[in-house]
Amino acid sequence: MTDRFARLEEFVFDRMTETGLPGLSLAVVEGGETVYRRGFGYRDLERGLPATPETLYGVGSVTKSFTCAALMQLQEKGLLSVDDEVGRYLDFDIRPFGEPVRLRHLMSHTSGIPALGYAEAEILRAVGAGGGGRRLPVAGPDDMLTFMRGADAWVEARPGERWFYLNEGYVLLGAVIEKVSGSSYVDYVTDNILRPLGMDRSFFRREDVESDPDRAVPYAVDAERRCHPKSYLYGRITSDGGLISNVCDMARYILMYLGGGRVGESRVLSEDSVRAMMVPRVAGPSVKPGVLRAEGWGESRGGAPGGGPEPEKGAAPGEATGFYGFGLHTVPDFFGRRLVGHGGSVLVATAHMAFLPEVGCGVMLLANGAGYPLGHLAHYALALLVGEDPEQLPFLRMERLLDGLAGEYETFRGTMRATVRRREDFLVFEVKDGFYNLSVVLVPEAVDDHGGRFFTLNHGERIPAEFHRRNGGVELVYERYKLRRVSPGTPFPRGRISRNAGGARQERGRRN
Repeated sequence: MTDRFARLEEFVFDRMTETGLPGLSLAVVEGGETVYRRGFGYRDLERGLPATPETLYGVGSVTKSFTCAALMQLQEKGLLSVDDEVGRYLDFDIRPFGEPVRLRHLMSHTSGIPALGYAEAEILRAVGAGGGGRRLPVAGPDDMLTFMRGADAWVEARPGERWFYLNEGYVLLGAVIEKVSGSSYVDYVTDNILRPLGMDRSFFRREDVESDPDRAVPYAVDAERRCHPKSYLYGRITSDGGLISNVCDMARYILMYLGGGRVGESRVLSEDSVRAMMVPRVAGPSVKPGVLRAEGWGESRGGAPGGGPEPEKGAAPGEATGFYGFGLHTVPDFFGRRLVGHGGSVLVATAHMAFLPEVGCGVMLLANGAGYPLGHLAHYALALLVGEDPEQLPFLRMERLLDGLAGEYETFRGTMRATVRRREDFLVFEVKDGFYNLSVVLVPEAVDDHGGRFFTLNHGERIPAEFHRRNGGVELVYERYKLRRVSPGTPFPRGRISRNAGGARQERGRRN
């Protein structure tokens, strides 16, 4: 085993331990083949069965790239155009600001319709969360069209103008595939993508999955890291996130993109279609925060080397950290290289696919629960593959800098004592002495190796907090007080602030 894979294994193992993730499988492709594959932890806790590279998991919204690949195939055959209006195929009459929604708008999440929450409601209900809301009678595309009726009053932008992740739109795309091809969505994708690529253990139907002996039990991992066995939403989520697969099969899928639409002698897409799927159509919602500083609080690290691609619409390229194409997410600057991929989560299973087209390498991760973001693990692996230092990844650098400020603090002569902990991308300042109970979230504005500037809100007023590394120690100036760290601390468990907030990390509970 090479040092890079040993280092990757340690990182994966540590993060799984921290977050209570029950099982995970990982595969790495490079040079046109799978060069590494391994399972970690348990596919079945109750029976003590280990995860293997062949273990089946739900891939969640990585399925969306299969849906777009199917549409690109149908376009190659002359059966449709992604520029066609959705209303040409379905009884769909939502026209945001009077403009038609086209297939490419649904494929790139630029219909102008914000997420309507059907998948989130289904998943939360299935795992017993979300207050046990009403079951939505959305059993197919016709029901979805009924569910969406009236959403024309819910639109927020013109088609093509702004990114709004819309699971409902991908249900409609599945219906278009069925209407144009004359086959069910499941049969079309199976016959025209999965089987030609040799993905013989990738399924949509319950009977196929449950007859396979190497399948993972999907788990809901609670705040105390207890794992509760659940089930997948067979049939209720399909073209937007219903595929069940394994990292060996998914490695072949990545190789298809790296090979310009083919693996070996099997071609499923033209090179033009592959390129079209990766074109950045719209800027995503995340922008560079300007929090991490290279030298001091006053100087930003600056723009991305080489800049970013020009999307059709959205945030300015210099501000956005990612873009969306057709069922694929793109990051223009991953250590100066283009990164393409997609994440997925159905809460009880998470996934992340990522590859570097110009380098010819990629990684696939699947897990039977939600915990540490699989996208972070994927980026760590890719950094090792291209010989970069993973510790320079923004999320790891932020973790290191914030952890370096955590600990126990005291005022002059120990008259008062406070605790500072890291919780995700924030610090939490706490004073608990039996009479006074204070817990304040500190939001970072600028952080570097010399300290950091943070703020909180109190009765609508902004209160600053400053950390300084001085004389071999750490000092905190907060409101009227100056405190000095007397011992380092440990971070909070991950995933507790933003788990249901729909934040940027898709594996933390957001359906994507």
